[in-house]
Amino acid sequence: MKNIKEYFLLILFLIFSFSCSKFEKKDSKNGNNEKIKDKKEISIIGVGDIMLGSNYPNEDLLPNTNILKNVESILQNADITAGNLEGTLFDKGGDPKKCENPSVCYVFRMPSKYGKYLKNAGFDYLSLANNHSNDFGEVGILQTMENLNSLGIKYSGIKEKAEYSILEKDGIKYGFVSFAPNSKTVDINDYEYASNLIKSVKEKSDIVVVFFHGGAEGREHEHITRNNEIFHGENRGNVFKFARNAVDSGADIVFGQGPHITRAIELYKNKFISYSAGNFATFGNISLSGINGIAPIFKINIDKNGNFINGKIISIKQESGISKVMLDTRNSATKKIINLSKADFPEGNNLEILETGEINKK
Repeated sequence: MKNIKEYFLLILFLIFSFSCSKFEKKDSKNGNNEKIKDKKEISIIGVGDIMLGSNYPNEDLLPNTNILKNVESILQNADITAGNLEGTLFDKGGDPKKCENPSVCYVFRMPSKYGKYLKNAGFDYLSLANNHSNDFGEVGILQTMENLNSLGIKYSGIKEKAEYSILEKDGIKYGFVSFAPNSKTVDINDYEYASNLIKSVKEKSDIVVVFFHGGAEGREHEHITRNNEIFHGENRGNVFKFARNAVDSGADIVFGQGPHITRAIELYKNKFISYSAGNFATFGNISLSGINGIAPIFKINIDKNGNFINGKIISIKQESGISKVMLDTRNSATKKIINLSKADFPEGNNLEILETGEINKK
């Protein structure tokens, strides 16, 4: 009788232990989900133009190394890392565009193996909305998208083919949308279409990141005019109107590119806007003299509703003929952004930017 009682108690103990274990696992799983769901801070890195070297018209224009190597650890240190892929990513073929004035027109084809440099650096998303995504016609666009797919890097910005993308990471859905004034891209100048597209992506995601490629190019065009900017006869858009329209439509953060130099930043409706992040990682036929050779890495911290908490500008520099992106101990890009933000937003940009790179809300 005693043995039967002991056996019965042992069975009850095993059942109880199994139930507790199952409950703890379930509770732990739910706890992890809640932790992800209630994530208090999300970090997003945004950088400017990326053109790691072109094998067209010949391989003499390629660097002898991975120019991202020095900044890999910085780029990897965020929940999301994104930038603008200024050109195509494939090895040979396609229809190179013809230029009426070669002195102001360049054609870029990065070797497909360079895609691994981007992946290893931590890029989650690359914008294809720019004036070089169509450098090799339909073949170049499709091959670039295929290579990015194989790397697991999201992209958008191509009209009808890739107008947006969604990435789910750590339980958060990020929507990406990119715009430019160029052939084959989603049009920066069609405000109504842009607004509707951003709204539709917002419905599918928790955080919406918008990239644009707009504004006139070069050191004479550092300032935001708040008007349409015409460059070489092309309407490069009213980037001020576009960026604010993007936020009004649901964008949580806006990263601008296009002028090849750094521009001002602002906080609008508690959402961060950068109007140009300049030449981030470029090699070959791109001018890097003076202010063209300095650029920011923006690391922006937002809450789960996309509202700005704080940020950091990490200043980098490049020099012609030197095949690497270098940290700039003088913080030149940061100082430039401070001055431009004061000049272009005399009413205030709602941000305090320190020369050391910290960005805080006023």
